[in-house]
Amino acid sequence: MTGQRLFRELKGRGYEGGYTAVTDFLREAPAPGYEVWFETAPGEQAQVNFAQFHVVFADEPTTPWIVWLFSMMLGYSRLIWVRFVLHQDLPTVPRCHTAAFDAIVGLPREVLYDRMKTTVTGDERAESVVYNRNLIDLARHFGLHPRACRPYRAKTKGKVGRPFRYIREDFLLARSFRHLDDLNGQLRHWLDTVVNPRRHATTQYIVNEAFVEERPYLRALPTAPFRAVLRLERRISRKGMVSVGGNAYRVPDATRRRINLRI
Repeated sequence: MTGQRLFRELKGRGYEGGYTAVTDFLREAPAPGYEVWFETAPGEQAQVNFAQFHVVFADEPTTPWIVWLFSMMLGYSRLIWVRFVLHQDLPTVPRCHTAAFDAIVGLPREVLYDRMKTTVTGDERAESVVYNRNLIDLARHFGLHPRACRPYRAKTKGKVGRPFRYIREDFLLARSFRHLDDLNGQLRHWLDTVVNPRRHATTQYIVNEAFVEERPYLRALPTAPFRAVLRLERRISRKGMVSVGGNAYRVPDATRRRINLRI
């Protein structure tokens, strides 16, 4: 857990000492070397990433779940919007983007992505970037410029990768969740009461106050909702069946000789 999380827990148990005493107690290793951060102008960039977590819900204590955390962070203010989802797939990506843009009521000019398969296709070692068709449709609708991180350069992932450790240590540990909705409900409360009201360690600004400054630079949302048409290829089995979402469906007789069916 982070020092701040431990300090809050200790205060709740009657601790009357100061925060510095807690961090002094935790500090066993020398501080890492300094790094130069790349900063962006207000409204210029948001950064998006997914991270995998393992949780056990109280409603199903014998069943471990793999959940994915979608994270979008505004580069200037460090305002963060996150949501746990069950899949990191093509239908989920536009839904999370749309929900994040609705929450911040605005659009940055560009979005920086890790080279995950739902955003970038082809060989990740290649210098040229080929974006997923669905991401291009999403970017065209919202007027965004997608940008991919450099391959095999972890530090070019920027600011959005750092909150995952913060979320694991300051939020997930020592908590229980009944189900996915409860997990996201507690996460929303934690964002509103701890994360976005805090003073950011790098910028030394209150995140919510910096967002108030950044908000006028965000572009307006389009009036029409984004409606994606998702196309997937499914191989037809010898029995004339295709698998979609773990379920088998029979195809019309006329399509049985086709190797692939586009849906």
